[in-house]
Amino acid sequence: MSDNWTEILKTHWGITAQLDPLDGEYDLNFRVNQNDGKTSILKVMRAGCDAGLIDMQIKALDHVAAQAPEVPMPRIIPANDGSAMITAKDGAGQARLIWLQSALPGICYARFSPHSMTLIADLGAQNGRLTAALVDFDHPALARDFKWNLMQASWIKAELDCVTDTSRRAILAGICEEFDALQDDLAGLPQQAIHNDLNDYNALADHSTGNPRISGVIDLGDMCRAPRICDLAITAAYAVLDHPEPEHALTALVKGYHQVHPLTGAEIDMLLPLLRMRLAKSIVNSTLMAQENPDDPYITISQAPAWRFLEGPELNIAMLRMRLRSACGLPINDAAARVALWLDQSRGGFAQIIGQSLSDAPMEALSVEAATCPRNPFDITDREAATLGADRFGPDDIWMGYYSEPRLVYTAPAFRKGKWKASNRRTVHLGVDVFAPAGQELMAPMAATVAFVEDRRGRLDYGGMVILRHETPQGDAFHSLYGHLDPASIAGLELGQSIARGEVFCRLGAADCNGGWAPHLHFQLALSLAGMGTDWPGVADPDELDLWGAICPNPAALLNLDDFYVAHQATDKNGILEKRKAHFGGNLKLSYSDPVMLMRGWKHHLFDEWGRPYLDAYNNVPHVGHAHPRIQAVVADQLLRMNSNTRYLHPAQTAFADKLMSKLPPELSVCWFLNSGTEANELALRLARAASGAKGMVTPNHGYHGNTTGAIDISAYKFNAKGGVGQPDWVELVDIPDDYRGIFGRDDPKRGGKYAAQVDQAIAALADRGHRPAGFIAETFPSVGGQIIPPDGYLKGVYERIRAAGGICIADEVQTGLGRLGEHYFAFEAQGVVPDIVVLGKPIGNGHPLGVLITTPEIAAAFAKGPEFFSTFGGSTLSCRVGKTVLDIVDDEGLMQNAAKMGAMLMSGLKNISEDHDIVGDVRGMGLFVGVELVTDRATKAPATEQCSYVLNRMREERILMGREGPDDNILKIRPPLSVDAEGIEMLLDRLDAVLGETGSKP
Repeated sequence: MSDNWTEILKTHWGITAQLDPLDGEYDLNFRVNQNDGKTSILKVMRAGCDAGLIDMQIKALDHVAAQAPEVPMPRIIPANDGSAMITAKDGAGQARLIWLQSALPGICYARFSPHSMTLIADLGAQNGRLTAALVDFDHPALARDFKWNLMQASWIKAELDCVTDTSRRAILAGICEEFDALQDDLAGLPQQAIHNDLNDYNALADHSTGNPRISGVIDLGDMCRAPRICDLAITAAYAVLDHPEPEHALTALVKGYHQVHPLTGAEIDMLLPLLRMRLAKSIVNSTLMAQENPDDPYITISQAPAWRFLEGPELNIAMLRMRLRSACGLPINDAAARVALWLDQSRGGFAQIIGQSLSDAPMEALSVEAATCPRNPFDITDREAATLGADRFGPDDIWMGYYSEPRLVYTAPAFRKGKWKASNRRTVHLGVDVFAPAGQELMAPMAATVAFVEDRRGRLDYGGMVILRHETPQGDAFHSLYGHLDPASIAGLELGQSIARGEVFCRLGAADCNGGWAPHLHFQLALSLAGMGTDWPGVADPDELDLWGAICPNPAALLNLDDFYVAHQATDKNGILEKRKAHFGGNLKLSYSDPVMLMRGWKHHLFDEWGRPYLDAYNNVPHVGHAHPRIQAVVADQLLRMNSNTRYLHPAQTAFADKLMSKLPPELSVCWFLNSGTEANELALRLARAASGAKGMVTPNHGYHGNTTGAIDISAYKFNAKGGVGQPDWVELVDIPDDYRGIFGRDDPKRGGKYAAQVDQAIAALADRGHRPAGFIAETFPSVGGQIIPPDGYLKGVYERIRAAGGICIADEVQTGLGRLGEHYFAFEAQGVVPDIVVLGKPIGNGHPLGVLITTPEIAAAFAKGPEFFSTFGGSTLSCRVGKTVLDIVDDEGLMQNAAKMGAMLMSGLKNISEDHDIVGDVRGMGLFVGVELVTDRATKAPATEQCSYVLNRMREERILMGREGPDDNILKIRPPLSVDAEGIEMLLDRLDAVLGETGSKP
């Protein structure tokens, strides 16, 4: 039959094409693959289809195209005679209505993953734009009597007996009751043309722009007239199904809609009952269809996601309504808006809660950015909690802590929201702290009744806690919370007890009874207890501040203070980004499409300005972990003493040298201390030339050795890059010894020697240009080149050839040295060679600027014949102490052994993952030096560059920092601090497995 449609398409539209059938419940749909490369969609309606319904759809599409061309909907392609649809007979002689529309990019939303909050928000926005565009659209067919019009959904009440499971039937009956209760409010809303079926199969999604987006809204076949909230409810019904975070998905959808087509609070309150009614209607309809078609099991299978939602964890409806309203910037309820206004107008007239004005009390920041307490952001010590502010204030001083301030002091398990240390956690303070001596009496700011009293003695909890109920002159209630009280002072309070304005009703507790904190009052305001009761969170997830900031706004008015005085002023990330663009060079790049602004670190985790934790699986500079206490102590201690250079004797210099030499072959016994690996490589060039009397250098392609002129001259990664200076005539390149992608593969047992033999040609090429080789320099295991593990025998063959030509062999161990490989302290040991020069950089200082060059006495003596060498800061007293401490920590904490253990776990997990994802072409590495090469085709090994970028950015969204390298930027670089633990490896593997299964990771 499709041949008939092909002929009709050619006759009426003049298009020659191949037709591929698409899904359709009643009608025929074909993707038209035209000979000229264009695509369109041919729609062949079922016999007897009402022409008015098709006319409605065509006119609606034309209307939207004119009113809101930004809405991604198909455009009508008229036939040769200008008509939007034609009538033709099928093979059975039945008349069919046929029309043609443009094809849209993307794939079905139902098959796209993940359904991220960004994508869901865009779905809401497109729904809002479409609904706004249809406000003034009318057509006679909109008035049809239609079972899928949500306004007419009550028909299912008479059919509920088709559901035989009594518990499920009861759920559906309850949904019908909720729907009936809405009828008056729903009938009072204006009605308009709506899509009425923007489900997960009628939206297309795409990520070709780098960000997930809705690329198409299709199928207006279910259009009708109804209130716009019905349309959003239908979309919402499918957005929440099987979503791991349905409340957040619903919030993102509504927020996206509201931003382009603002909703009212009353409409938002109707959303959940309407959503549930849509699902109930779908269930009843499919059950009835199954009775008519008992041999088709797929009819009722589609019910499963709806039942999982309806029978799943009970939603907190009151909290959800407040969540949705606050996401749209609306008051959480009408009373809340009145209370907020009254509090603002009454500011200055409340009783002072500590009996004196707080207007002169200093504010002290405890934020992620400003404070270094706790040292371990995952475990505040009892002493740290009990002495907050003690470095600045005495026990009798009165000072305050900020509202809405992100802090890392909340480390109890109750504050963590997910499985991993790098999962979301609650960090943002929802009250104002008033630090004062233990025993300080507290007064009620206004008349109140006692609503709740409790003694929460758990560690890092509230201790004594009281909630007071207040009422405005208009009769609107609100509540205030007082935490960290002396339980003895509230033992006599009774629920419902009246408290007069200015009446003393409690005292501050000491650390032994207030949850373990320095004596202070946690003072918090709540405009509603709906859905929350008396279990108030005093700290919020930064990603939920819309909600909790609306429920628990700044309580400054009750303290007779300006909001601004006690409100934390967050650093503006976008402002910092703009200043960086203004003041830094354009080629100083940031990682990730959405850069992170990091303020704190601990071991293998980092924290952004809001306290969100990230697993650091990328930064090798903090070799022994971020913010190591021993390094901090050494730095502080030495800076209290003196810091000078190598022109003066100091035992720290020789102690550092001794420690280094204990890790190296005896031939390597002379060292220079410098400021960076770059400077060390510059010096290595000078030493090689002094010892060899030559200038030429041989180095692998795509290598990197630093950012100075001399280092760039031997770094093909830089000199061959776009805008690079090009290859100097005294440098000759050989292939990276890549036995996955290179010309000599793993099936060749002699590949190591063959790669090494390329050095012969390099030496000859240098000679042709009048140069002898001064040496060979390489990252021992090429990192920038793609986390390459050279085949056995490679460096042995290279070194033999270079030395035979009079050159010096330089091992750049910046990336691989100091135990990172687990099995070997240095990468050259894995190759069974001893270099003439070893260069160390970044990791040996753990963030302190430090580099080291170690060589033989003979090479050192040759260099000493030249001018004096001196580096002002290289080998400073401070640097030497830091460097030795890093080496000591590697030994004392067994970090080399940890690298071996965690590396084996990582490699095993990655290889298991590769079996399920064809995009993984190769997994390679040693210890915690690991690369995952992504390819679009395992046979051709075509690099998956775009997909690698996607994975990198998605892993950042999953709170895992990774890098990418290789000539084609298609290799995930994994090299965490050596402190990484099993939980970190498990998280990385879990999230990477999930991300590799997403649409954006597919070729």
